[in-house]
Amino acid sequence: MHSQLLFLVLLLTAAMVTVGIARRFRLPAMLAYLAVGAAMGWYGVDFVANEQEVEFTAEFGIVFLMFSIGLEFSLTRLKSMRSLVFGFGAAQLLLTAIGTGLVTWFGYQQGWRAGVAVGLAVAMSSTAIVAKMLSERFELHSRSGRQTMGVLLFQDLAVVPCLILLPALAQPEGDLVRSLSIALGIAVAVLASLIWVGQRVMRRVFDTVAHIRSTELFVLTALWVVVTLSFVTASSGLSMALGAFVGGMLISETAYRHQVEADIRPFRDIFLGFFFITVGMMLDLGYVLSHFPLLLLAVLLLVGGKGIVVLAISLAARCGLDVALRTAAQLAQAGEFGLVLIGLAREQHLIADDVFQITLTAMLLSMFIAPFLINHASRMSSRLAHGDWSHKAKVIHDIASTSMEFDQHVILCGYGRSGQRVGEFLAAEGIPFIAIDLDPSHVQHSGAEGGKVVFGNADRPEVLKAAGIARARAVVIAYPDAHSAERAVRQVRLTRPEIPVVVRAPDDSVAKYLKLAGATEVIPEVLEGSLMLAAETLAQLGIPVERAMARVRETRSKRYASLRDFYSEEPVVSKEKLTPPASPTTTPPG
Repeated sequence: MHSQLLFLVLLLTAAMVTVGIARRFRLPAMLAYLAVGAAMGWYGVDFVANEQEVEFTAEFGIVFLMFSIGLEFSLTRLKSMRSLVFGFGAAQLLLTAIGTGLVTWFGYQQGWRAGVAVGLAVAMSSTAIVAKMLSERFELHSRSGRQTMGVLLFQDLAVVPCLILLPALAQPEGDLVRSLSIALGIAVAVLASLIWVGQRVMRRVFDTVAHIRSTELFVLTALWVVVTLSFVTASSGLSMALGAFVGGMLISETAYRHQVEADIRPFRDIFLGFFFITVGMMLDLGYVLSHFPLLLLAVLLLVGGKGIVVLAISLAARCGLDVALRTAAQLAQAGEFGLVLIGLAREQHLIADDVFQITLTAMLLSMFIAPFLINHASRMSSRLAHGDWSHKAKVIHDIASTSMEFDQHVILCGYGRSGQRVGEFLAAEGIPFIAIDLDPSHVQHSGAEGGKVVFGNADRPEVLKAAGIARARAVVIAYPDAHSAERAVRQVRLTRPEIPVVVRAPDDSVAKYLKLAGATEVIPEVLEGSLMLAAETLAQLGIPVERAMARVRETRSKRYASLRDFYSEEPVVSKEKLTPPASPTTTPPG
């Protein structure tokens, strides 16, 4: 009892310290958990209270992770990204798995079953690391970001058949086809039954629970769904994670999806932390250090091989070299589900212990270096894109020929929803504009009233000059990506230092960087949205509209320097507290 409690104290202390350090350096918490596991594992400090209990607890980390993936599963999203998911994603997984399998089979003298197991494990990339980095860098909606997320979505879907395939591969040679057929048959029957019953029951269960208005009961119901469906699939000879995925997928079709996801997240994160700790515990540090050259070769093959495969697919899809390089770096590491599959392969005796140790360590090291590799590739791709654009004479010529008819115009960088709204205002005032965008669907608005839309990248000096920045009155940067906006601001300032530059920003957290880059004014969308939300709230509470808007004007006069004189002429809100008016006379229901 005391030794188990001491182990738990040491484990939580180590996790708390290492996760804090990881967050300080903006690294994924997953890497901290892996380090804790390596230090405290059976081959490290060797201080585990009960190996079976820890493994069972950790398995629920994957159960809740698969449940979360199921919650995010959307047929609408899948349909909108089908070419990326089933084209790019399928090609990446198949080519990587085949290449890795052949290297394992012939290069490392392992059997073909080991090749399949290692190939599928290595083909997976880290959703936790990549999605978080793309979100922080505001690159989720860039072309490389969309390609990367499409591949990750396909990998998430591919985990389900992989969880069925690997146990079937562990059967004797003569029983392989029979075992695989039985496994697939059972899987189809169980999953079809769960989905058929679940579609009829799930919504009614959550409707009933929601009407009771008990948060505790709602959380218990969500946990019951996860554990019950995991038990059903495990009892059928399938994995617990498969049942959890189906449960999440069923709830994703209801109105309670987001609430369930919020309630389940703490359980998922804690159990997932335990899973990564147990993965770290599997590392035999002595074996790794004694085979260090072989390990370095394995890391090089993993990162380099996956990177080359993705780079080749990107170039075949007619992506620019800069986009292809960023996509390759974002997918070149191993992933969480890869760790699950390699652990399952070892458990099913598909791979020997030495192969497991080298593969697992190479996968973990690839995940450790992923953030640094992605950052380096981003900087390198920017330099490559600069050289690539300088040779695209046709694009520059098209922009220049379009801009010849404009003078004293506005250059709009980005013609999405925000850019189109700015264009409408300019057209209403009779101000001509040229919009520059990299999205072909936006460029199709070439017949925009009062202006023209051209294909190009506004952080290139050649493009800005071709768009007539020397004759322009102002520049508006409406990119959703703050990093791209900052690069465009700096380039505009280098090309024409005195021109007014108005920049869209998601919130105030990036506004100061855009100001330092040279923006004349930064418009945070969150601020403007919150101001109108507050004004509408006051109006609905009976506060006169003039008073509500006066508060909005007062806030704006402090925030926007260029509009300060205008707002100062408007009525200023009195510093005295506003006395709320009497509530309108209404008859309460019932």
